[in-house]
Parts: sequence; C-alpha cells; structure tokens
Amino acid sequence: MVQPVKNIVIVGGGTAGWLTAGIIAAKHRARIGANFSVTLVESPNTPIIGVGEGTWPTLRSTLARIGVSETELFRQCDAAFKQGARFSRWTTGAPDDFYYHPLMLPQSFGQLNLVPHWLARDDGRSFCDAVCPQGRLCDDGLAPKTIATAEFEAVANYSYHLDAGKFAPFLQAHCCDKLGVRHVLADVRRVNLAENGDIRSLDTVQAGEIAGDLFVDCTGFKALLIGETLGVPFKECGDVLFCDRALAVQVPHATDTVPLASHTISTAQSAGWIWDIGLPSRRGVGHVYSSRHTSDEAAELELRRYLGAEGASLPVRKIAIRAGHRETFWKRNCVAVGLAAGFLEPLEASAIVLIELSAKLIAEQMPVCREVMDLIANRFNASTLYRWGRIIDFLKLHYVLTRRTDSAFWRDNLLPETIPDRLNDLLLLWSHQSPWFHDEFDRVEEVFPAASYQYVLYGMGFRTQVDPSMLGGDAKQAERALRENAVQTERLRAGLPRHRELIRKIVDHGLQAV
Repeated sequence: MVQPVKNIVIVGGGTAGWLTAGIIAAKHRARIGANFSVTLVESPNTPIIGVGEGTWPTLRSTLARIGVSETELFRQCDAAFKQGARFSRWTTGAPDDFYYHPLMLPQSFGQLNLVPHWLARDDGRSFCDAVCPQGRLCDDGLAPKTIATAEFEAVANYSYHLDAGKFAPFLQAHCCDKLGVRHVLADVRRVNLAENGDIRSLDTVQAGEIAGDLFVDCTGFKALLIGETLGVPFKECGDVLFCDRALAVQVPHATDTVPLASHTISTAQSAGWIWDIGLPSRRGVGHVYSSRHTSDEAAELELRRYLGAEGASLPVRKIAIRAGHRETFWKRNCVAVGLAAGFLEPLEASAIVLIELSAKLIAEQMPVCREVMDLIANRFNASTLYRWGRIIDFLKLHYVLTRRTDSAFWRDNLLPETIPDRLNDLLLLWSHQSPWFHDEFDRVEEVFPAASYQYVLYGMGFRTQVDPSMLGGDAKQAERALRENAVQTERLRAGLPRHRELIRKIVDHGLQAV
C-alpha cells in the first residue's frame, strides 16, 4: 500500500520553525484543511536564542511569497534595512583598513566581468566604488528605496536587520491566522519510532501523542530528532573556522534621532571580530572569538573597549558556537533545519538564508508518499551539503586574505592545513584570472555567487595578474559600464532618503502594498 505524506510536524519554533512552517503552508495552501496539515510543536519553556539579526535579500521574496506585509515587518520587528557589510581592520588592522561587501551586483554583471578592466586602470578607486553605488550609499547613511517604492521592491538591493525575538512571534501570528498552521504548545518527552526506523509520533506532556508523516527538526542545538533520536553524526569544522564563542550585548540608542547604519559593521579584533547591527531602537553588538586564542575575560574586555563608556555596565550574554553541520540533513522521514542542521559563525549572515533555502526545497519537492521520500532526501542532502561546504569556503576566504600577523589567531588562519582544498585551488586560479560564473558557481541558488568573491578578494587587496592584450573588444563596453556606475552613484546619492527617515515614514504611513 502507498503511504501518503499529508501530515507535516515541525518540532521547535523560533525563526527556523516558523519560517519553515510558513514556506511549506504557503506552498501547499490549497491542500490545507483537506488532505494536508502543517503542525508546529513548540515547548512553552524553551527560550529563543534570538541573536542573529542579519538576513539576505532572499528573505524579501520569501516574505512576499508567504503573504507577509513589509510595512508590518518594520512596525512589529524593529526592522531596519541592510545593504551589505563593512569589514574594518581585516586586512592590515590599520584604522583606515576597510571595504564593503554590498548586496548590489557589479555594473553589467552577467554580460561583462569588470575586474580585469578595474585592475588595469589602477586609478586608486576601490573595487566596490568603481563598479557599484552601494558603498557610497552606506557611507552617506542612505536607505535603499523611497517611501514611493512598493513593498519588497528596491532601488538598491537590500535585506533586513531585525529583532529575532520579535520576528518569530510575528511569523507565528501570520502562519496561524493566515496560513492554517496548527500551533501546539507542548514539551516532547519521548519520540516514538516505527518498526522500519521512521519517526511515528511525539509523546508530549501537555498534548498527548502527535503523529506525522514527515518531521522537521527545528529544535536548535539540541537536535532532538535528527541527533538524539536518529543518531546522525555532527561534522565539526573548527579546524577551518576557529571562532567558537560569542559575547552578545544590546546597546540602547541615546536618542531616537541618532543616524542608523544601513549595513552590518564587522570589525576585526585580536582573536575574532565584533558585529555591530543598528536597529531603530538599539544596536545589537557581539564579539565572536576563538577560545583557543584568547580568554573569555580578554574577549569581554575587547568588546567593552569597542563599546566605550556606553557599554561599561551593560549585561553581556555568552553563547557557545559549535562550528559544523550534520553529516546528513534528511534521514528517513526527518529533516533538520536551522541550528539542528548546523551552525557557523555569523560572519556573512548565512543562518537564515539556509533556513529559507532548506524550507523552500522541502516545500517544492514535498514527497507525495513515503515510497519516494528517500529519493527526495538524497537530492536534498546533496544540495544542502554543497551549500554548507561553499559557505565554509567563503567564510574562510575572509581570513586567508589577511596580512595581519599581530596575533596567533591571524597567523594560524594562514596555515595551509586549515584551508579547504577547493578554496586553495580557486585562489590559485584567481591569481591568474578573476572569479566568474564558470568557477564552480553553477547552481541556480548559490548563496555566495562570483560577485561576492570579487568584492571580498579585491576589497582585501588580492591581485589577479592581468594581460592587457586579453581585454580586447570588451574595453569600450567596460569603460561605458564604469561611467554608468559613476552616474548612477551620484543620482542615487541625490535621490534616496536618510535611512532612519524612511523607516519612520514606513512606520507612520506604510509602503504601497504589492
């Protein structure tokens, strides 16, 4: 007999659980209430970690797809715009050492690789400023759109900074009120297995037995289903990415008129780095560091030195980071999403985008019956393992390009045995030709495309050998693109509002609904 898959049970709330519930329920909305259900089981006694506040532009299309109002996101989640990240003191450690990884693609990207032409010009302009307006927009404290731009549409590409503690309840209300998700507040005391090894049901304290056909593990670091029950091993990557601790603090604004950065600020320290994210009501600041290279006390001292007088007495929260991921993400009728699948340091805000991509893949390839589930699981595992590997490569890239030698942390990051083979091969390739689509960036949904590698490589002073004779017929097209970028930069700088000013208008008046 064919065993249909019609009851989806998500265990755990937070951003991972509610985003997954929303994405699955929205995709299968026509079936809910007939022959399909999405149930989220959440402990009333487990707090949300709620530290990561940075997102990727994919979240705009995700929220639009599930029917969320962008105006309400700003009103209810203390949200702000994010146009990229500014990395300070990563290359030399000097006070004037910084570069941007913006969210806009380089001018004419897709038709033309501007890197060789920028290198050949060698006119002192940073790569970001030469090919993209967004670094200047961030410098000026400008927003990526105007109040006349419709919800989720952009003038300059953007994502969000938001309060994760408010985002999960916001999603919960939408999923339950608009998408038909059933919410069960209950503690799981036992996971019941079927004879074939599948998860049959959950035995809960408050709600009794809850059966399902497909279970999604969003129980965070606990990994109740995928780890504790099904025994899927965890693959450490601390030999590549050293940071295994974080100290987080919330810094209130002195007034509600202080300028608000529209980018994440990442400032390198002696054994890690400090994130600084501006929300309308506060800043979220945290020090990510390696316990092998500094003590908790020294790390907190560096954090408080960064904060200055305003951070002298603020409470600091310590978070352990276990860098790595599950060897398998979908086993039998259980799939792990979010922290249950793994976690890496929050250097490029990859956590939420992985939740989105995983949930989207589950929703789009939802198995009709148990008989085909293992085939879909194999495809899911291959895609997800690829993504984790590429994110590890990209995060390590920020460390291997450093010229800092002032501490063991930075020196150890340059040891050959800590650099993934694929990244090593690409660095050799890129010393002779700049990153482009053919350099294994061939997936439809690459988390970090070739453009991201270009921004980091050339922002940190990497140099590719350029043969002027190879520029050929693209030279005129490149000159035109570089001029167009300069014109666009000045036009956007003149026409876009201040970041905080736009947020205030959105909260007061709302954006035009799509």
